[in-house]
Amino acid sequence: MKVEALLFGGVAVFFGAAAALYGVWSHADPAGTAALIVAFGMAALVSFFCAVSYLRHGPRPQDRKEAEVAEAAGPVEFFPPHSSWPVVTALGFALAATGVVFGLWLFLIGFGVLARGVPGMVFQYVNRGVGQED
Repeated sequence: MKVEALLFGGVAVFFGAAAALYGVWSHADPAGTAALIVAFGMAALVSFFCAVSYLRHGPRPQDRKEAEVAEAAGPVEFFPPHSSWPVVTALGFALAATGVVFGLWLFLIGFGVLARGVPGMVFQYVNRGVGQED
């Protein structure tokens, strides 16, 4: 993941520099600057994730030149069999987005559902492997 972290870090630096230059040169277009800042943030987030994954797990067989193909065999990762949290999160997002159009009351309901769905989805398997079977 080291190569991926460096690659997306370079993309983030590019979008950051492009956002700064575009913001200075285009005084009348804040939308383009905001889009470039969001692109910078997304690339920086992916770079950070890849760097943290590399630090936690070390180099993969794909990262080493002397690695054998058989070293990459075996279970890849844990894939959850079923979860209702993505449905709850999608419902909360749909209600919040609809609330932007129809009123604050619907947005607040959607935000409440979303505020419960996102942590539920993120922390659903936080204790996996601690005395539990998959």
